[in-house]
Amino acid sequence: MSSFNNPHHFYLFAMKNGKKKLGYGGTPDEAYDNLRLRLAPKEMEQISKDQYVRIVQRELQKHIHELG
Repeated sequence: MSSFNNPHHFYLFAMKNGKKKLGYGGTPDEAYDNLRLRLAPKEMEQISKDQYVRIVQRELQKHIHELG
């Protein structure tokens, strides 16, 4: 099945240090799981799974300063 049939979004997950991590997926849970694939367990401890904001790609530049 083509990935074009399932829309994907960017999600900014809040971190304990006040910054945000960028995840990508069809749902917030998928985006969080994708973060788990690329980050170390210690880094994942800093991310709050339930605090996220969905953004569109064209607005990504507006949020660069928030990433950590």
